[in-house]
Amino acid sequence: MRVAFVGKGGSGKTTLSALFSRHLARSGAPVLAVDGDINQHLAEALGPVERPAVPLGPHLRDIKDFLRGDNPRITSPESMLKTTPPGRGSRLLRPLGDDALHARHVGRAGGVPLMVTGEFDESDLGVACYHSKLGAVELYLGHLLDGSGEYVVVDMTAGADAFASGLFTRFDLTFLVAEPTRKGVSVYRQYRDHAEQFGIRVAVVGNKVTCEDDLLFLKEQVGDDLLTHLVQSPWVRAAEQGRTGGELEPHNQHALNVLRETVDAHVRDWDRLHRHAVEFHLRNARAWANDRAGEDLAAQVDPDYVPGGPAGG
Repeated sequence: MRVAFVGKGGSGKTTLSALFSRHLARSGAPVLAVDGDINQHLAEALGPVERPAVPLGPHLRDIKDFLRGDNPRITSPESMLKTTPPGRGSRLLRPLGDDALHARHVGRAGGVPLMVTGEFDESDLGVACYHSKLGAVELYLGHLLDGSGEYVVVDMTAGADAFASGLFTRFDLTFLVAEPTRKGVSVYRQYRDHAEQFGIRVAVVGNKVTCEDDLLFLKEQVGDDLLTHLVQSPWVRAAEQGRTGGELEPHNQHALNVLRETVDAHVRDWDRLHRHAVEFHLRNARAWANDRAGEDLAAQVDPDYVPGGPAGG
């Protein structure tokens, strides 16, 4: 299952991404954490870096070439977009599988396998959009055959910026982390309105709750979308200051259990995931990519093919 954590900057989405990833890993579940935020802090939040992850962004061309495999509809890596859906001949991946992409790009932090998009470098400043780096994550998820009991947890960019690409449609569940403030819930409203257009479930996770009034505020603002909440955590603050020891508070442990139960109860809809992938690919092709490539990139769509479905394996 693919899970995204989104929210206003400073809401605690990176912390929640790390806590949930570690919670899954400590239970023995196969989990991959992915840092898709422009501010690359997930490795630090997970814990000691045991093996640095090689960033995906700078190797986007190689990733395209690897994933296109023998797909005859894709003429070259250069013609492949971040939205290009897989088809017959494409190289599909198992989470943390024995393949060249995982071998090259997966690191480890806090006992959790980790992929990272990478930071801006000097050559990017003033000329590149961060979403070009996120294209590698979008392609990876589009070519991933993950199943029940397997988890991919993505720490997304802050605010509603995630809607600048089709990446937001690649998840089974989206957890929106919200503080009990007006600013904290403003992103929820933006995300809810956009997500509803595509049938994407958004569940709100309250964070930094200190009292009953905080909880009541969240309930009044987001209603039934409030799934659970975490209280202000001395354990998290100590960890952020580099002090280790002890355990996460029982209430917050319970909240993580609720998140996992919600994910585990979800049923994957391969048709929806692929339908959205094709839709955003065609949007990009018509808007700008056909002119750049000098060809009709709608031809990259393999009719009647759905990864994970009867024809897609």
